[in-house]
Amino acid sequence: MPHATASWLVDNTALSFDQIAEFCGLHILEVQAIADDTAATKYTGRDPVRAHELTMEEIHKGESDPDYRLKIQKGPEPVRRTKGPRYTPVSKRQDKPDGIAWIIRNHPEISDGAIGNLIGTTRTTIQAIRDRSHWNIANIVPKDPVTLGLCSQRELDALVAKAAKKAGIEAPTDSRLDGDRAALIEELRRERDDNVRRAEEALQAESAAAAEAAFINGTTPILDPFSGNKSEV
Repeated sequence: MPHATASWLVDNTALSFDQIAEFCGLHILEVQAIADDTAATKYTGRDPVRAHELTMEEIHKGESDPDYRLKIQKGPEPVRRTKGPRYTPVSKRQDKPDGIAWIIRNHPEISDGAIGNLIGTTRTTIQAIRDRSHWNIANIVPKDPVTLGLCSQRELDALVAKAAKKAGIEAPTDSRLDGDRAALIEELRRERDDNVRRAEEALQAESAAAAEAAFINGTTPILDPFSGNKSEV
């Protein structure tokens, strides 16, 4: 939960945005948006100390040295899946054909065996979707298996890169976040310009009020708008 962790670090530590972005794997502009409360989503902070990902000693090191890079604590070794088909929750099994159809349409270089290992299905099902003989083919709509929760983006990217290398083609570059990043930069820039404009307007209003008060009291020289000369009032 990188965004929630970054929110907690922004609110509870003196770490720099660069240190937080590096630790959480985020862009520094995302951390800036969280700090300025301009992010599209309001995140509830997640304490990395209680999650045993950081120690207070590590945080203090980072606070005392802006160039220091936080080191995550090594957690317990995750249980790795051994041989056998990937387990898919019952609620998501009906989405498998949609995910398979998406991979077949967008990445034809991936073999049926690789798709079966990624999605957790059989070659028979994949072939039926390929030749459109599947019993429910009329209702199958290609959908990204990552969005459906059938696999992770990292697993899919690794499989696509491996299949592309084997086929002798260039792996596609994921540019889906480019538009979001540009929009975030534009939003932050617009927010900064608005803050500058409001500050200038407040300063001008304060100066005008002070000049008016001084004019009423007759203690401040007034600049003649026509001649440009100062005269006491």
